[in-house]
Amino acid sequence: MSRRVVVTGLGAVTPLGNDAASTWEAAVAGRSGIDWIRSFDPGDSPVRIAAEVKDFDPTGLDDPRELRRLDRYVLLSLGAGREAVADAKLDDVYDPARVGILFGSAIGGFLGIMEQHDVLRERGARRVAPTFIPSVLVDAASGQLAISLGYRGPNYAPVSACATGSHAVGEAAELIRRGDADAALAGGAEACLHPLILAGFVAMRGLAAEDEHPPRASRPFDATRAGFVMGEGACVLVLEELEAARARGATVYAEILGYGASNDAHHMAQPDPDATGVKEMMRAALERAGVAPERVGYINAHGTSTPLGDAAETRAIKEVFGDHAYDLAVSSTKSVTGHCFGAAGAIEAMMCVRAVHEGVLPPTINYEIPDPECDLDYVPNEARRVQVDVALSNAMGLGGHNGCVLIGRVE
Repeated sequence: MSRRVVVTGLGAVTPLGNDAASTWEAAVAGRSGIDWIRSFDPGDSPVRIAAEVKDFDPTGLDDPRELRRLDRYVLLSLGAGREAVADAKLDDVYDPARVGILFGSAIGGFLGIMEQHDVLRERGARRVAPTFIPSVLVDAASGQLAISLGYRGPNYAPVSACATGSHAVGEAAELIRRGDADAALAGGAEACLHPLILAGFVAMRGLAAEDEHPPRASRPFDATRAGFVMGEGACVLVLEELEAARARGATVYAEILGYGASNDAHHMAQPDPDATGVKEMMRAALERAGVAPERVGYINAHGTSTPLGDAAETRAIKEVFGDHAYDLAVSSTKSVTGHCFGAAGAIEAMMCVRAVHEGVLPPTINYEIPDPECDLDYVPNEARRVQVDVALSNAMGLGGHNGCVLIGRVE
């Protein structure tokens, strides 16, 4: 019999708060983490807003000498990872060789790359830090989590753009399900708020430009939506086999019922209008879990607030769920977090875990003008208290990468 996998620990550092509890509280309250950019001067960019992590202090996470050498995305990862392990009370529970880490990023240590590039230009090659390369790799966070926490099980960094976090959670569940680990840390991180990344997304015409009220910029599924908002953050979920978690008295937040992955095979940056890959992803998760579509009560949508993406995802949901699509709730917490790229799928999986555990659905804020192409129940503007047994977290990334995680309530 396949081993059942559950979530027993949560950790997060996001634009909404520096821990999982404050992140969830702000999302349910509809408080946006989007504001004017303060970490750098956007110069002449037409976009001057982002969803930044505020007042994050890495002191105490590790050896102070090591902390100075680590990229920001790794520091955020350590904050989320240590919180998740403490929440799960995982210390000294399992053989360290049986605890895995699947933790990725879309871009990795970009800030460190640019910092050392400036050193090279201004001070010469001999002044580039010897710690530069190991600190900016996309797998630097998964490696540093292992070093910091002492876990020696399977460890790698999925990279699938904005679907990274979902793939990490899904693959970590499979790791436990097939018996290759007894527990795993899963998630993703991103910290790439920099003038060059901002300019690149502006050139792609993907970002929302808001001149008056930054929190209104991300408005998924609204008829006036005009692009996504760059964000940063990290999120870690601790996964374990159900019976072992129960035996040790762990808090069981929810179960990972299934996982689906696909690719659009359409375009590097534009969604497939027919959303074929997205439909295949959701169907795969339902079929592998043996869950009828009618059992799903909530979808945390990818919902980036782009005109094409939100419409394509809505069409996919309607085709997969049929008439039931109009009975289930769909919301996008990117309306408050912005788009945290490699961390997004993990943050949104956490939102689904908390939703089924607590019987509360976070809202899509800034939803004011309905779009005829987007005609589902988007939990507009206010959280909803309702118990759902099954929730689905969707993620889609540049390159056509799709990943979703099916999450169920555990009595």
